[in-house]
Amino acid sequence: MGAFHAYDIRGIYNVDFDKDTAYKVGYFLPTLLGTGKVLVGRDCRTSSDEIHDYLVKGITDSGADVYDIGLSTTPMVYFGTANYGFKASVQITASHNPAKYNGMKVSGENALPVGLDNGLGQIRTWIEEGRECRPAEKKGQVFPMDIKKDYIDFLNGFKEDFSNLKIAMDLSNGMASLIAKDIFGNQPYYIFDEMDGRFPNHEPNPLIQENVRFLKDLVLQTKADIGVIYDGDADRVMFVDEKGCFISPDLMIAVLGKHFFKGEKRGNRVLQDIRSSKAVGEYLAPMGGEMHTWKVGRAFAARKLREIDGLYGGELAGHYYFRDFFYSDSGMLASILILNVIAGLKRNGTSISSLISEISKYRNSGEINFRIEDKKGAMDAIRDHFMNSEKPTAYMDFDGYRVEFPEWWFNIRPSNTEPYLRFLCEATSDELLDEKVNEVKQILSTQFGAALG
Repeated sequence: MGAFHAYDIRGIYNVDFDKDTAYKVGYFLPTLLGTGKVLVGRDCRTSSDEIHDYLVKGITDSGADVYDIGLSTTPMVYFGTANYGFKASVQITASHNPAKYNGMKVSGENALPVGLDNGLGQIRTWIEEGRECRPAEKKGQVFPMDIKKDYIDFLNGFKEDFSNLKIAMDLSNGMASLIAKDIFGNQPYYIFDEMDGRFPNHEPNPLIQENVRFLKDLVLQTKADIGVIYDGDADRVMFVDEKGCFISPDLMIAVLGKHFFKGEKRGNRVLQDIRSSKAVGEYLAPMGGEMHTWKVGRAFAARKLREIDGLYGGELAGHYYFRDFFYSDSGMLASILILNVIAGLKRNGTSISSLISEISKYRNSGEINFRIEDKKGAMDAIRDHFMNSEKPTAYMDFDGYRVEFPEWWFNIRPSNTEPYLRFLCEATSDELLDEKVNEVKQILSTQFGAALG
């Protein structure tokens, strides 16, 4: 059962889970969420059809009905779940992972995420205990459902005039290819815009810079104002500026403030994850933004944004959540709003790189991964080392540790999906940043035998 993670079910198909797992997830899900109908979508991976068939068989064998929307982005499933009042949905996808992976993202009523701590753990236990999957006397039915037009109409409602922009767009051969041209038309310069679950051009993970090099080249070749790249299931989006430089996704939380804090808005709360740059909150504060920090991952962020009734939020991994999108994340909606902002910048004679330089005031290490056995001991050692030598200005301990000091801060946390301890640091100068990163590497290697991941 190694495919069950904090946020979803995911792993190498036929290694970490198989069609039997998919069947049992389908069978137990209606009981878990107390519903007689489940919305189901899938991505274009080569294994998605088989997983779909067995998931659907499990749902219908339990006596529940399936509303099948076919090929879909993950946010399209969130939209369908909340917009049409479903109490359960599954998107078959492995998001940004390589082609041999697959998985299932489960949502409940109002598209609230179902993670390990509020449902997936129970299903895993039932599977491990060998709980019986006896087909119901009256099996459920499968109803095809087309929600694509409604979703596109919804997204188009947020578009302003960005006809002045030159846009370069990498669809990663993923699910963004399903709807991007219905939204953006022929305006962008597209690459890798055909759905292909083998991902022949690059892995669908835009956080890995090797995967973004094609978009960087396209931006420079076309003299685009902005480059846009989606991950495999289009719930995440990232950006390249007009100079061909990758923009750290957390800084786009600040850029979105130029949309959300113009005119009168309901409330001013914004959510960031515990890894986000300190610069984000500092930039939004004069606009009236009230920054809240929380755990990494949709299973936590979507629930937290709803809890605080935030306007929007974002993560370092390129997820952006919106009150106006059922407190869920959508790469397409995020890109529409950011293109609106960039079009306004261009009309005023400035660029996205100029805005980012205005926002970003710190040197950032990026996430550094360590392979290590004693993750908790290592985290505590790093925390104690620095807190015993300097007085912190802020301390958070809900997703690893985030400790802030006057001129620098760090976050150290265990990965929820990979065998890593992750460290990230920001400082006011390159020299201070290097000093702190080297201290951490020294402690982790000498005391805990850590190796860089």
